[in-house]
Amino acid sequence: MKNIKLMNKIAACGTDIFDRAVYNVSDDCAAPEAIMVRSAALHDMEFNPELLAIARCGAGVNNIPIERCTEAGIVVFNTPGANANGVKELVICALMLASRDVIGGANWAETLTSDVAKTVEKGKSAFGGCELRGKTLGVIGLGAIGALVANAALDLGMKVIGYDPYLTVEGAWRISRAVGHALTTDEIFEKSDYITLHVPAVESTRGMIRKENIDKMKQGVKIINLARADLAAPADIKDAIAAGKISAYVTDFPTEETLGVKGIVNIPHLGASTGESEDNCAIMAANQLVEFLETGNIRNSVNFPAIDLPAHGGRNVLVLHANIPASIAKISGAIAERGVNIEHLSNKSRGNNACTLLALATGTSDADIEAMKKQISEIDGIWRVIVI
Repeated sequence: MKNIKLMNKIAACGTDIFDRAVYNVSDDCAAPEAIMVRSAALHDMEFNPELLAIARCGAGVNNIPIERCTEAGIVVFNTPGANANGVKELVICALMLASRDVIGGANWAETLTSDVAKTVEKGKSAFGGCELRGKTLGVIGLGAIGALVANAALDLGMKVIGYDPYLTVEGAWRISRAVGHALTTDEIFEKSDYITLHVPAVESTRGMIRKENIDKMKQGVKIINLARADLAAPADIKDAIAAGKISAYVTDFPTEETLGVKGIVNIPHLGASTGESEDNCAIMAANQLVEFLETGNIRNSVNFPAIDLPAHGGRNVLVLHANIPASIAKISGAIAERGVNIEHLSNKSRGNNACTLLALATGTSDADIEAMKKQISEIDGIWRVIVI
């Protein structure tokens, strides 16, 4: 029986994927082989030696200690694209909220007590705003969400330019040919009436919306940040709003610094908080865990490359290791010394991390497998050997 620990409430349509004859799925199981998590912070959690994988039901993995997981040979999965439509729809809402003071107008209307119709007609001009049609939207990050946003903005009559230096060929196929290609973020800053951010919070992106870049933007620019709070410097945002440089900032990550500021719309982290998004993420995360635990195949890991082998009658060995020369030769050599045939082998690397997945000949004995596992584990740079 394999234990799957739930660190948050996970949609039943996802947890129901686990065969209860094989998996024990609960929030209090001991020594789990895998963890499913949404928002719970795992940085201070002590991981048991049996833990093989963590599946984040969502895209961001800021709540997971990735480097520590990698060194322990724990594969971390996320669910890119599963919540993309929910976030895209909220971005469209945010564009409207940045353009027209709907919230201010609605709050004002609630204060009216008499002669409402006449008072509304007299006071509505204070909340009018502008239309999206014909304006230029700059999209920074054209992944699953950014691509949907770019295409939707075109349908709203906007001109769209996008920037993403890591755009894959597959990703490019999802984007309308009408979306302009920006070569730098400066081009986005200089040309856009609206800017929307769809990038992870990493060293190169943290604080990208700061004074030196705001100074490059159009007067009255509107900024949408439903990605991560620390992509923007709140003090610089507030200064720019006070000066009229930024006319609206819509964020899905309220902080003490952003609350109560005229010109800032604070949304309480609703981006992927739809029933459909939570279901999609749970289903995708569960399927990835089942495939990994039962075959060794890796899909959508943030710390190891994708890898898979065709189904066969024997057992698989997954080796998680540093990307250093001669690793494959040493791994396969340890298997050859036991006189065991390798029917299939796949090796993939990404940066400093690599994985090697091997299909062993049918009938390989448990004794040979344990001996091979021990010998491979002693090779320099090996983090984990998993036998399936």
